[in-house]
Amino acid sequence: MSGARSGPAGAGALLVVGDVVTDVVAVHPQPLAPATDTAARIRTLPGGAGANAACWAARTGAAEVRLLARVGAESARWHERALVDAGVRPKLVIDREEPTGTVVALVGKDAERTFLTDSGASLRLSPADWAPVLLDGAAHLHLSGYLFFADSSRELALVALRAARARGVAVSVDPASAGFLAALGPERFMAAVAGADVLLPNEDEARLLAGLPEPAGVARAAAELSRRIPLVVVTRGAAGALVAEGGRVTAEVAAEAAEAVDSTGAGDAFTGGFLAARLAGAGPADAARAGCRAAAVAVTALGGRPGAQTVYSSWPRVSMAPDLPTL
Repeated sequence: MSGARSGPAGAGALLVVGDVVTDVVAVHPQPLAPATDTAARIRTLPGGAGANAACWAARTGAAEVRLLARVGAESARWHERALVDAGVRPKLVIDREEPTGTVVALVGKDAERTFLTDSGASLRLSPADWAPVLLDGAAHLHLSGYLFFADSSRELALVALRAARARGVAVSVDPASAGFLAALGPERFMAAVAGADVLLPNEDEARLLAGLPEPAGVARAAAELSRRIPLVVVTRGAAGALVAEGGRVTAEVAAEAAEAVDSTGAGDAFTGGFLAARLAGAGPADAARAGCRAAAVAVTALGGRPGAQTVYSSWPRVSMAPDLPTL
């Protein structure tokens, strides 16, 4: 099998370590009007790159999906219910000092989004939150790139990565944010994820991590990155995805046709669909096609989760008890 390791159907669970946040999605058909009102459709939805990817993996066929994340007590039960309803087994660590992270997504007429991010509890994951039992029966570990942007959560990500490598469990990483990558430093990020099997950047992240200027072709960036990580899959929005292995591009995958409403979570949907397909034994190109299919569904509705815009639009009005079931 080409590319990074994967297993046949039923080979094991997918463990996602990442972020759970509350998304406030504001869709404004007209440009923002400074110093006055701009009409918008606004929804409060469950989100987070790691959580979204886990939900899409469960939606697109992964037999068992687990999620380790950190949330505030004020919305823990709401987020737990959303994850369980999506088919994910959550292990949510309750933070007593910080609330759940919040992201305000401003979505323009072109369905593109701009994020305002308060990480809150999400990046306060620490090695103390890790338990080896989380990897029992797992065939793949996926790490949200947001973990690498704070000292405590980066240490946790490295603990999880090393534990997975010691057990022969494949590891993938989504770099998550070009802005945060630039602040951290591309080389520092690449050094931290050394040993991963799969890297899943978008075009901007790929160019940044490869150290290439903006006009440089994304194919060149993908090829360069695959000299350091065995399998690199670059998402390109409406242009589909590129697959690179061993220093060369091995496949170009077209996007699925869709009428975009909100691109929030499209990359997470791609990741979830891709990982579910890999766990079922698909090769890199076929898994990328599965990712594109999931992304095409994701952009047709508000929010980053499958069905989130209709199922989870009401915000809980009371604090929930913090005692959550363990895996």
